[in-house]
Amino acid sequence: MKAKLGIAPIAWWNDDLAELSDDVNLEECLHQASVAGFTGMETGRRFPMNMEELGPILARFGISVCGGWFSGLLLDGDIEREKDRIRAQMDFFIAAKAPCIVYGETARSIQGVRSAPLDTKPKLSEEEVRAYGRKMTVFAEWCAGQGMPIAYHHHMAAAIETEAELDLLMANSGEALPLLFDAGHMAFAGGDVLRVIDKHHSRISHVHTKDVRSSVIEKLDRKRDSFLDAVVKGAFTVPGDGSLDFVAIIARLASYGYEGWFVVEAEQDPKISPPLEMARKGHAELIRLMASAGYEVVP
Repeated sequence: MKAKLGIAPIAWWNDDLAELSDDVNLEECLHQASVAGFTGMETGRRFPMNMEELGPILARFGISVCGGWFSGLLLDGDIEREKDRIRAQMDFFIAAKAPCIVYGETARSIQGVRSAPLDTKPKLSEEEVRAYGRKMTVFAEWCAGQGMPIAYHHHMAAAIETEAELDLLMANSGEALPLLFDAGHMAFAGGDVLRVIDKHHSRISHVHTKDVRSSVIEKLDRKRDSFLDAVVKGAFTVPGDGSLDFVAIIARLASYGYEGWFVVEAEQDPKISPPLEMARKGHAELIRLMASAGYEVVP
C-alpha cells in the first residue's frame, strides 16, 4: 500500500484567527514543510489561486497541492449556485493535479464565530439530512464528472459534527459522495474514531491526521466556550503530541486498504507550538506509523 504525507498551512496561518498566525510568507511556509519532510500541502489564504504563479513556487520546494478547503453553502443553497461558486477553485485544482477539494459545509455553522458556544451548533432533523444528502450526492457527482472530486469534511460546530450525524448523512447520500475522515474532529465530537472507520471506510478518500489534547477538551465548558476558544486553548495538535492512538487509527485504515494522502492539520498558537518544530514531530510520527502499518511512503 502507498501513502503520501501532506500538511495544511493552518499551522502557520489561521484563516479564522489572525492572532494564531506566524509572520512567514508562502515561500518560507513551503520551505519549512519541505524541510520537515512533507511533499504535499493543502492551500490557504496566502496561496495564489492559479498554477501559472503557484506552480514554479511549489516546484522549487518539491511540494504539490494535496487538497484545500471550500466553504460550501449547499445546506441552504442551490446546486447551480454552488457549481458557480466552486468553479474557479475546481479549475485551479485540476491544473494543480490535486486529489480533491475539501468540502466543508459552512451554512449555519458556528465554527468561525468566537462568541458562539459549542452547544449552539446547528442541529438538523432527519428529514433535513435526507434532503441534504440528496443534494450533496448530486453535487458530488457533478464535481467528479468535471474532473475534480470533493471530499466531505465532518467538522466541529458544523451541521454534520457527531458520529450519529455523519452516519445519517452517509446513509442518505450515495457512494458518489466521498468522505474526508478527520480523527481529531470526530474525537472532539465524542465519536469512536475506529468505529467510524469501520462503518464508512468504503467512502473515505482523504484523511486528516489531526490529534487532540484530551486534557484541554475535557475542561471546556460547551455552554460558554466556542470552537475557536477551544483552538486558542490548544485543543488540537500533530500526531505524536496528543492523546489519540494513531497506531490503531492508521492500522485500521490500512486493514481496509486505504491508500492516498495523510494530511497533518493542526491549528494552534505558533508562539507556543512553533510550526516547523511541530511539522517535524508530526512527520516523524507519521513515518513511524506508516512503517508499522505496512505503508510505502511515496515521494
